[in-house]
Amino acid sequence: MAETMNSMQAAAYAADGSARERVTLPAGLFDGTVNVPVMHQAVKAFLANQRQGTHATKGRSQVTGGNQKPWKQKGTGRARQGSTRAPHWPGGGTYGGPQPNRDYTEKLPRKVKALARKSAMNARAREGRLLVIEGITMAAPKTQQLLALLGTLGVAERKVLILTDGAKEALHLSARNLPAVHVMPYSDASTYHILWSDVVVVESGALASADATAEAGAAGAGEEG
Repeated sequence: MAETMNSMQAAAYAADGSARERVTLPAGLFDGTVNVPVMHQAVKAFLANQRQGTHATKGRSQVTGGNQKPWKQKGTGRARQGSTRAPHWPGGGTYGGPQPNRDYTEKLPRKVKALARKSAMNARAREGRLLVIEGITMAAPKTQQLLALLGTLGVAERKVLILTDGAKEALHLSARNLPAVHVMPYSDASTYHILWSDVVVVESGALASADATAEAGAAGAGEEG
């Protein structure tokens, strides 16, 4: 079920992690809509698209052994058997098992993916788990520096998704060996990544750029209409 809420706010921080006044989130990006079925559909499609389809099982012609009859056809009192590699034998081939090159790809309409992503961001904002921070700058990759910043924000022990204004290699490399921290550009974040995280940390510049893009898109759609 979709729920809506207006004028959403989030906690704001300076680049060093010091608290600032709360900020109002752009209405074009955060309108309060939380569509759970669409989010589920997007996450299911994302996970399905990660599958390579390389699973395989061996049939009775592919397993080793079983060239001779295990016992003669008649006279033993047991059921007749032709091979110990038949599917009903332990160690035998598998009947109807998965084969490689299966395609698990699921495609979603662009507007459905956009709605799911917006719903996930709205959900984190409504829960108070979306933080806005000024641009994070790092001259060189420093994992300890990033950990100190997360500690100042009070999220060091949680799964954190950091959304940056464009690609930032030093910040990305700083978080590369932290399993509970993901860093990516705001535009690359998927519904899965947002819902995976406990806290979403967004650079203020990324929000401004995304809001400007959304307004330009809305204006273009209005002119076409």
